[in-house]
Amino acid sequence: MRKFLLCLALAGCVSAMPGTPVPQAARLSADVLTLTLSDGTVCRAAWAQVPVGRMDTCGPGYGYAVRVIDNPNILRQIWTELTTALGAEGAVAPLAEVVITDPAGIDRVFSSPPPVEMGD
Repeated sequence: MRKFLLCLALAGCVSAMPGTPVPQAARLSADVLTLTLSDGTVCRAAWAQVPVGRMDTCGPGYGYAVRVIDNPNILRQIWTELTTALGAEGAVAPLAEVVITDPAGIDRVFSSPPPVEMGD
């Protein structure tokens, strides 16, 4: 029983991985995912070419998956079409959900662009 409890305790310590930077923000441009970690590290991946992949050179390595929302609200559709018509294709970042998986297998979900916070 002692060995079992010891294994559980060690597993808890390993999964926490002290000192591992935590994803703080994930933002998309037309073709690049920018991940910001809690230690200030900024990593990039070509998400448009590879929507699901790994950032192995980003700290201890992070997985990512980008799911573009195909039918955003009508105002966003109009804005995107307007910027495209004016020759600024790709100027409006896609609306998407970004899942970042840390080395311990914990998923963190981000919206891109991030939601607008309303002040009091």
